[in-house]
Amino acid sequence: MTSMHTKHDKEHVRWYREPFVWLLITFPLTAVVAGFITLGLAISSDDGVVEDDYYLRGKEINRVLARDQAAATRGLQGRVELDDASQQLLIHLTARAQAAIADNVEIKFLHATRSGIDRILILARQPDGSYRAPLPALAQGHWNVQLAAQDWRLVGSLRIPNEHGLDLRPSLP
Repeated sequence: MTSMHTKHDKEHVRWYREPFVWLLITFPLTAVVAGFITLGLAISSDDGVVEDDYYLRGKEINRVLARDQAAATRGLQGRVELDDASQQLLIHLTARAQAAIADNVEIKFLHATRSGIDRILILARQPDGSYRAPLPALAQGHWNVQLAAQDWRLVGSLRIPNEHGLDLRPSLP
């Protein structure tokens, strides 16, 4: 009679008391919860890859290309030297005509992966024709360098701490 009673208990076990049922429910339920979390993150976070105003960005790209073309037309080239001993930044520019070289230039050190540590300097032309400034602290890594005046731009790249100088040229396709 006891064996009968045990058999009868196994037949009447409720579904929610079976561990295998909960094992089967756990995986789809976890996927649904993770899907809602992902959806919430996608809605609330900013997608930095997509440009909000792509028309204005396109016009800006054309303006930058015109500045590169102007530098190439004038035959502008530059050399940047980073002197760690004197903590000085030294820039030499050459052009077909000396009038093409501006009195003030802006140099941007743009870190390849961390925009928060970018450096921008305004330099005035020295009597010897070069540009000098105190050397900014630059973190290790790959840096994109842009030297620009009102209507032209030169670009180059630099790896800190391995390189101490770079050549700047117009960026033309």
